[in-house]
Amino acid sequence: MMNNMIQLMKQLSTKLSPGIYTSSQQQSRADQLAHVREIQRQLKQYDVIDQPLLTLPFVVFDLETSGFNPDVGDSILSIGAIKMKGVEIREEHTFYSTVQPKKQPSEEILALTGLTNEELVASPTLAEVLPSFYQFMGESTLVAHHASHEKRFMAHATWQTLRLTFQHRLVDTSFLTRVVAPDENLVTLDECCAYYQIETQNRHHAMADAVLAAKLWRSNLLKAEEMGFRTLRDIYVYLAKGK
Repeated sequence: MMNNMIQLMKQLSTKLSPGIYTSSQQQSRADQLAHVREIQRQLKQYDVIDQPLLTLPFVVFDLETSGFNPDVGDSILSIGAIKMKGVEIREEHTFYSTVQPKKQPSEEILALTGLTNEELVASPTLAEVLPSFYQFMGESTLVAHHASHEKRFMAHATWQTLRLTFQHRLVDTSFLTRVVAPDENLVTLDECCAYYQIETQNRHHAMADAVLAAKLWRSNLLKAEEMGFRTLRDIYVYLAKGK
């Protein structure tokens, strides 16, 4: 099922020609940028910290990148994301796109991600993909595994592409793992999934890893609820006390 979904996402990924834009395309990009600004305005007015975790909208996402540091030229190669409402994984609401890199990724990265140079060269540019991803995210709280990596690239991409700062709340899956499984040494996505007996496949594909992270987040949310945590503030306070 996951293989079929990934293939479908690849087929549905919009392949746009970079470089020259018609007046209608320029207007569309202007509209997208205005929408991103509106999303960021709404984020400032809506604080999720006291909202019930089981009704909070999440977007769980994963980035495959050509390296670890966007400041030295590493870039986003693909974005995969899936929406959740509390613990409900909404499989019909997904986002996936490959991204045309500025320079050819190493053979090691291509082998790890399963991407090809031909696929990446034919992909839309980051300037085309990022506004669409923002539209998909809306005002949702973001979740990622090892979220510092995603945050670093999203912050860089948002500024370089849109000249806007990255303002979404981004929560690491380990935020809850430390609370619900404090005695377990769970670091990697594979280790966390094994702990919850979540089957892993197609690792290092952005869409597949986003779905795995969503399943992990759901498992952690359910355990947190059993332990009496109702909001993000409950967990922040708990962790601040050094429990």
